[in-house]
Amino acid sequence: MKETASVFLVEDDPVTRRHLVETIDSLERFCIVGEVGALAEARERIEPASPDVLLTDLKLPDGSALALIEEQADLNPRLLILVISVFGDEETVVRAVEAGAHGYILKTDSSQAIDLALQQLLDGGSPISASIARHLIRRLQPASDQSAATQADPPPSLLSRRELEVLQLVAKGYSYQEIANLIGVSSNTIGSYTKRMYTKLAVHSKSEAVFEALRLGLVTKPE
Repeated sequence: MKETASVFLVEDDPVTRRHLVETIDSLERFCIVGEVGALAEARERIEPASPDVLLTDLKLPDGSALALIEEQADLNPRLLILVISVFGDEETVVRAVEAGAHGYILKTDSSQAIDLALQQLLDGGSPISASIARHLIRRLQPASDQSAATQADPPPSLLSRRELEVLQLVAKGYSYQEIANLIGVSSNTIGSYTKRMYTKLAVHSKSEAVFEALRLGLVTKPE
């Protein structure tokens, strides 16, 4: 990662966008390389801008940024993706993470919190606003009045669709080069997916990743 990380901002509200631009440009480690207010504009301008970080709202005038997140996560696994939204409900957060977002913060967070989230993202973390984290923790805790057979649903996946696909193939015994050939990407891209999976699952090896994914029900046990 470069000493100064470049940020591409997608936010449709002009006032909010200007505030975020000023906040980010005031930070020592970050600079804005593009700012747009619509999905179509983002798709057109993000590749030439070649940012290190995509900071995006979800609800845009011409569609959902979830599509953009998923596209960019597949096209550029090294891109760090941070959602900033007014929506902090469980379903929206989980969908964003599954699409490929590395973190999720709220527009109501302070400038200092946004600064900290970007710093954490750059340093390999997955920042989530405190209020969202508390909500998700409550979601993952089994209800006290339920039996073991009827406890809360399994925890939502923190892996993107493509990461789950790679991990399922790993569980079936394919090598990274074989997986790259199967899904039509480079071995370096598989390496990037693997690094992200290890971070999200808090593991350090292929066997640990498979074991943890099976334990969490993220992948199915091979026949």
